[in-house]
Amino acid sequence: MSLIAVIDFETTGVSPGQGARATEVAIVLLENGQVVDRFQSLMKTGAWIPPFITQLTGITNAMVAAAPDAAQVMGEAARFVGDTPMVAHNASFDSKFWAAELQCVDLPAPHAFACTVLLSRRLYPEAPSHKLGSIVGHLDLPRAERAHRALADAEMAAALLGRIQHDLRTRWGVADPAHSLLMALQRCAKPALGKWFAQYGGAAMQTTATA
Repeated sequence: MSLIAVIDFETTGVSPGQGARATEVAIVLLENGQVVDRFQSLMKTGAWIPPFITQLTGITNAMVAAAPDAAQVMGEAARFVGDTPMVAHNASFDSKFWAAELQCVDLPAPHAFACTVLLSRRLYPEAPSHKLGSIVGHLDLPRAERAHRALADAEMAAALLGRIQHDLRTRWGVADPAHSLLMALQRCAKPALGKWFAQYGGAAMQTTATA
């Protein structure tokens, strides 16, 4: 396995298409499942943070007003990531903000995203919820003291990714759960999981995967 960058954004809303902007970004760099580096920063975009977002995240308008400009932060984040493939919990959310904030500063966003929500739904269907805090608790992984801050959530998502890769190797016989394989797994329909594990993992383990 090679490097993977696990990213999390805190934002002013749910979609950049509706005018929402990022308020904080954090990236945890993993190599062979181990954390090797971290990047985190609040960022100033000029967008107003609604009170309910402040209540959720603890990030205030005063905090982002004193933060570095978004252009500086995103430039540093892009250099930190380079061409490393990316992972996020609910990647459809974070990938949109990654692309939108980079576009604001005329930087490309060619990165492929794997999603730990989709992966955990396939590997742990018995979990009562696949929200980050819930699935982390279900798997008895370390929980952040302050959820809904970018670095805390990125750390939890990184721990979840590490568990997913460990279980793919030890429970399902997947020798190298690299990013490209994770992308293939998350696209696999649930009825086809047995065939997928027979192809990429240990055929004897496919009954476990579909149980």
